[in-house]
Amino acid sequence: MGETKNEHPSSPYAAMFEGFRKDLDEHQDRRERVIKASRDITAASKKIIFSLQRLRNIGQPLPPFVTKNNAQYWEIIKERYKTISVDLQGLNTHRYASQITHGNQEFMEALTFQHYLEAQKLISYDESKAQMAALSGEADPVQLSIEDYILGIFDMTGELMKFAITAMATSGKLPEGRPKKERKPKQESSEDPSADKMDIDDGPSPQSGEEKPRNVLSDMREIRLQLEMLEAPRKSKLSDDVEKKAKVMRESVEKVEKALYSLTVRGSERPKGWVPGAEERPAEVESY
Repeated sequence: MGETKNEHPSSPYAAMFEGFRKDLDEHQDRRERVIKASRDITAASKKIIFSLQRLRNIGQPLPPFVTKNNAQYWEIIKERYKTISVDLQGLNTHRYASQITHGNQEFMEALTFQHYLEAQKLISYDESKAQMAALSGEADPVQLSIEDYILGIFDMTGELMKFAITAMATSGKLPEGRPKKERKPKQESSEDPSADKMDIDDGPSPQSGEEKPRNVLSDMREIRLQLEMLEAPRKSKLSDDVEKKAKVMRESVEKVEKALYSLTVRGSERPKGWVPGAEERPAEVESY
């Protein structure tokens, strides 16, 4: 009698586990693509910020040399977002949120900083979402979470601190916006004009028909006030991040306050035309 070949039947679970392996491989590849894109977006955003730090004015259009220099970095960000836009749709938007969050926050920091230098105001959440959608493609746009938007603004206050202190060190004054036209006067109050009122010294009155311009420090204080009213959910990652970044934000505002105090008080003891660090500089520094 010939020997019969004993063949083991295929396991009914083999196909199922093959599917699991395929899904895990795709997940790992997708995750690596998002991480790499996030790093590239972070690096390009930092370079945009470095270029913006060369400016010395606010509330004005960007100079051509800055726009031209940063165009290549915005193009990198656009290309990276388009590369991973398909990977961040549906449930994957939340699945890979921790991998893309650092890139999104750095992108928001650069976008908010540039918008402030141009318009002297914060870019809104809806405008930021539209900007990201335009970069990543309208068909499958990358979604910007409200958490990344807020955390990016926290980080931007640190850039405002560097910008303000550098401007004071090179020009001897705190950057401020252009005066705005005077608003329509409110209706006269029916209260007795002779009633006691708080006597407030508003400093030199602006020219007729114009409002007193805001400076970087007053804007930073306003941002701090608004962000400190934020109530993040307890025992959440956002709460931990907000607590850490809020501390840095307060320190940034205090640094600008101390620098302005030193410039105002100690600067009055110096000869006319003196600016901080003038003794150490061998030559005049070109400002923009």
